[in-house]
Amino acid sequence: MIQPGRKSLNRIAVIGRGTAGSLAAASITRQLADDEYELHHIYDSRIPVIGVGEGSWPSLVQELAQLTNLPHEKIQQQIKGTRKYGVAFEGWGQRNRDFIHYFTPQQVSYAYHLAADLLAELLHESANATHIDAKVLNISSEDDHAQVDFEGRESERYDLVFDARGFPKELNPDQNIDISFIPTNTAVIRRCPAIMHSENGLVLKHTYTRAVARPHGWVFVIPLTAHTSYGYIFNRDVSDLEAVESDFDALLESDGVPEFEQRAVISFPNFVHRQLFDGVVARIGNAAAFMEPLEATAIVSAQLQIGMVLHIRLNRAIDHLERDAPVVNRFLVNTILRYGLFVGWHYSCGSMHKSEFWDHAREHVWPTHRMVADPQQVDCNALAKFDEMLQLLSSPVIDKTDWHKMCAVPLTSYAQISQGLGC
Repeated sequence: MIQPGRKSLNRIAVIGRGTAGSLAAASITRQLADDEYELHHIYDSRIPVIGVGEGSWPSLVQELAQLTNLPHEKIQQQIKGTRKYGVAFEGWGQRNRDFIHYFTPQQVSYAYHLAADLLAELLHESANATHIDAKVLNISSEDDHAQVDFEGRESERYDLVFDARGFPKELNPDQNIDISFIPTNTAVIRRCPAIMHSENGLVLKHTYTRAVARPHGWVFVIPLTAHTSYGYIFNRDVSDLEAVESDFDALLESDGVPEFEQRAVISFPNFVHRQLFDGVVARIGNAAAFMEPLEATAIVSAQLQIGMVLHIRLNRAIDHLERDAPVVNRFLVNTILRYGLFVGWHYSCGSMHKSEFWDHAREHVWPTHRMVADPQQVDCNALAKFDEMLQLLSSPVIDKTDWHKMCAVPLTSYAQISQGLGC
């Protein structure tokens, strides 16, 4: 296959060894299948990998098979995974009933629950890269290349850099869109005993990510074969950590969980970077955007970012890069902001809990979404497309031509969440 941009990709760097960085390194190895390029995978080994349990979307199942050349069963065993068929919501909305957001086709399409550290190890085996253990001080774009500055070693020049160093410590309004209509900003992560067991480590039964509404926010429950990952997602400006920990203990007791390992307390921003791709530097993963894990948007966003950047750089000549980069950047920002609107919308009908957090989320935080996603502020039409989906749901009959419409996720997902929440 002719790839007009291939000759402009001789030196590539991936910075970061988490899920996004590992996906990028493996994807580059697969798409640049010859040896006429140099790939550096750069990370600072002093930065620990937390290794939480994660959910994904069905697109990852096929991609991992392509990247590793392993059968699905072998992949699932190596990531200590289970087959995720959707998200089971408990106590959300105003209908006072539990519901499931299924992948489509329902009960057929599945994703993985996985251990993030084991996924990174699996992908490392599939990447043909030179590993550099160093601290990156700065990345700068210079015409048709990027320069990476290190601590304690000389700078390097690359044709393309994937920046997967994680989310910023502080948000700069000039650089980031603050997705402030999502009302959470902190996670307490606990590792609990496994509830899924199999002799050969392969669980074929249907499993679901549990999303349990609680007075201070909600708790995810991700079943792996090695352990069960629990995470309490809350707002540290509304609830204090001691109250959250106490309610977390109560949930585990009601679930019959006798013991747990406290893994981390993580503060996070909900944001989208305004410059995901400038032609030579691509921010991916949590360096590009982050939002709470309610609908497991992190890995699928990284897949989209990596795929779009590699596609445009390989299949378009370097002469077009100045015009192509803004188009790709706007598409990525637009799509991720649509994910954000979909996630924030989950809070619009409250929950079974009449608490300060849920009142704050429903009455004060979600109503700001129109201002935050105003096209004048974000330079994209995410809000208009989101409104279009809600208008379709309110129609007495949805025309067949609209059945396959999407706003980051398909109309079927909007319909399931709308019916489940009672919107």
